[in-house]
Amino acid sequence: MKKSTYSLIGLVLLGVAATTVTGVVCKVRNKRLQRRLIDAANEGYETAHDIIYPDNYSRNEKKLRYGPVF
Repeated sequence: MKKSTYSLIGLVLLGVAATTVTGVVCKVRNKRLQRRLIDAANEGYETAHDIIYPDNYSRNEKKLRYGPVF
């Protein structure tokens, strides 16, 4: 076979591997998101995120500023 055929096969295999890795990463993210939403739905609507994930809300309070920001 020619050298160009080997490079074409290599590029196709690289594309398949990249697609597989991207699919796995997206599936894991989606699974985590669904788990968080299910936990929040089980706790209740208004206080669920405050109770289950308190760290996320404490970090945002540090960024809160009143008045002009230069």
